[in-house]
Amino acid sequence: MDIVRTPPKRRRRYLIIALAVVAVISVTVSVSRLESRAPSVERGTLWIDTVRRGTMLRQVRAPGKLEPEHVRFVSAVTAGRVERRDVLPGAHVSPTTVLVELSNPDVQYQALTAQQQLAEAKAALVTTQTALETQRLTESSQLATVLSDSAEAARNAAMMDALDKKGFAGGMELAKAHDRLRELDSRLSTERDHLHLLTESVSRQLVLQQQQIQRLQAIAQFQEDRVASMRVVAGDSGVLQESSLDLGQWVVPGQILAKVAQPGKLKALLNVPETQVVDVTVGEVVSVDTRNGVVPGRVVRIAPAAQNGTVEVEVSLPGTLPAGARADLSVDGTIEVERLENVLYVGRPAFAQNNLTVGVFKLDPKSNTASRVPVTFGRASVTTIEIRQGLSAGDHVIISDMSAWDNVNKVRIE
Repeated sequence: MDIVRTPPKRRRRYLIIALAVVAVISVTVSVSRLESRAPSVERGTLWIDTVRRGTMLRQVRAPGKLEPEHVRFVSAVTAGRVERRDVLPGAHVSPTTVLVELSNPDVQYQALTAQQQLAEAKAALVTTQTALETQRLTESSQLATVLSDSAEAARNAAMMDALDKKGFAGGMELAKAHDRLRELDSRLSTERDHLHLLTESVSRQLVLQQQQIQRLQAIAQFQEDRVASMRVVAGDSGVLQESSLDLGQWVVPGQILAKVAQPGKLKALLNVPETQVVDVTVGEVVSVDTRNGVVPGRVVRIAPAAQNGTVEVEVSLPGTLPAGARADLSVDGTIEVERLENVLYVGRPAFAQNNLTVGVFKLDPKSNTASRVPVTFGRASVTTIEIRQGLSAGDHVIISDMSAWDNVNKVRIE
């Protein structure tokens, strides 16, 4: 006979499961309420600075190079082929030092042609002057002859008038004498006008011929100067900076052949970022680091346009330059833009920008921890930045790059 068995009760099992779930939830909530352990950072890897109140010097730093203040570019006046090149870069030159000798047969031929044309014009002037003077002398001789004949005719007419009064002269002889006198007087007036006109014509023709000679002289001189320019001289005292010509090379008019600079007179050309040049003005004080000494200077010129994200700033260097300073030497310039009196400032963090609020780790003086606090920055310099809100004088903050801990608000410093 079958026996009916009562199934075991599951109430106890359900109770155990419920208690376990409650326990897990309680532990989870408790753990979530616990503060996570802050990551540790080695103190030796950090830059820590102290917030100060006082005078803050705003500066702009930019790289650059030294350039001569006085540079003379030597260019080719005429085309030619390089025949000689005796002076090399770095040599001291005088205004008459020959740097390059060129040759060009066409230029020499043009100079000879100009001289020939000038000689022909001078010969033509002599021929013209001789011919005109001969004509003037001939006309003067004819005038003298007519003047003599006119005087003889006047005497004959006077004699015939005297004979006519005494009744010894006939009417035909008297009329003929007076006709002769009038004819010669007319010829005398004509010859005088002809001589006057010839004299003026001689002067004008000689002046025109002389002007033509002057023009040909100028052309001949220009051609001679072209020939002379093929012996290229420095034109100024200094040091030869550049000369990259080779023997046999053909140069064209206007091509730069060399560059001569006066030693000892250098200036600095700084490439200031275009975002910072707005604070730079002419006359500001500059410190130029030549890697062998720091030289004071002043801003004398700011380029009107930017190139490749930078603006060229020219700095004069009136003081004595350190040994080793030369053209094209790389330098670093620091421009003093502004002095801020009685402001709160700190060393500029790597991520800090003008008028920006960012989180900065401030050290806790009672523990070896640093907590992130919001700080509002103001005007910035090369190494310092103004603090407008968030910190007080005497606070210690981390100014090195902390981007690796952007996901935490506290770090332990060991």
